[in-house]
Amino acid sequence: MLDVRQALALSLEAAFLTTVIAALAGVPLAYLLARISFPGKAVIAAIIDIPLAVPHTIVGIALLMVFGREGILGKPADALLGLKFWGTIAGVVVGMLFVAAPYTVNAARIGFEAVDPRLEKVARTLGMGPWGTLLYVTLPLSWRGIMTGVTLTYARSISEFGAVVILVYYPMTAPVQVYDLFLRFGLRDAAAVAVLLLIVSLALFILLRYVASGRVHTGGGR
Repeated sequence: MLDVRQALALSLEAAFLTTVIAALAGVPLAYLLARISFPGKAVIAAIIDIPLAVPHTIVGIALLMVFGREGILGKPADALLGLKFWGTIAGVVVGMLFVAAPYTVNAARIGFEAVDPRLEKVARTLGMGPWGTLLYVTLPLSWRGIMTGVTLTYARSISEFGAVVILVYYPMTAPVQVYDLFLRFGLRDAAAVAVLLLIVSLALFILLRYVASGRVHTGGGR
């Protein structure tokens, strides 16, 4: 039971870190894709969507080649910084981030695109600077899309299995723990942990959706 609690705690912690990183990097990228035209924009948008189409076991193998002990980035990161992506939470976050970040970028992009650019132009003509317009006009109006993306990213991160099990088998996340229990003890033991993970994930998903709708209501109060 201790292993199960540790696996669940690892999943929750890694999913939280993944969501924070996805929000910090993905929301600005989504704004650029929604508001600015530049060469290669379609290519970047397609690259963002690749994890949604590629089987996650293949993603895990690709990440292992990049972040593994002899990987393109894994080996120098270990030698120069002492940063390991195998057997650590850093590897779990990398696996989760690759497959879940597109949800943040795509949902935030839709949120930004839904904001009428004329409202931003009016704010600028009234003397508000670009950062003020972004903080007080664009972000509040696009908050629902951003929070939807953050919520989906967190939920998707908790449930990730394929990429994580190949890049980082140990320490086990909750989905990997369910798989391991199924292989060792059969359906009954695995089902008990699976139900627990389902309950926790569902509760967190409902809570995040509630917070998102509350923030939107507060920010858009009349």
